[in-house]
Amino acid sequence: MSIHTDSLAPPMTGAVTGALRTTLRLEGLCVLLVATACYARYGQGWGWFATLFLVPDLAFLGYLAGARVGAIAYNLSHSYIGALACLLAGVLLPHPLWLAAGLIWAAHIGFDRALGYGLKYAQGFGFTHLGLIGKQAQGTAGTAAAPQAPSATAQR
Repeated sequence: MSIHTDSLAPPMTGAVTGALRTTLRLEGLCVLLVATACYARYGQGWGWFATLFLVPDLAFLGYLAGARVGAIAYNLSHSYIGALACLLAGVLLPHPLWLAAGLIWAAHIGFDRALGYGLKYAQGFGFTHLGLIGKQAQGTAGTAAAPQAPSATAQR
């Protein structure tokens, strides 16, 4: 007979720590700075930047349908894939609005990554590829224990 509890679950895999986490956060800061500098040169005015900068965060509404749907929605709007597609369309078509949208989107993602908000796992908003954030991180503050993945029964 096997008993599986949260305390016996293996450590959460896929989250980076230490110098690698710092490097990824600095990389996000660099993307924010470069995208903003490019926007200053090729953008459509700072009013558009301010208006559209937080649009990717509308994906938080996905969490109203549960952690799994929320994680999917968040990751779709916070992956560089969409921003790069907009940038490519802006360069190849050429169309300045696509270019501006891609730069704003990339700047937003860089901003979030610099703050430590990584791509989300289905366990909940606080479980990211850059480590635990929010309540999950506070629960492990001051302890040497690794973050724990939910039990198999909790994932069903």
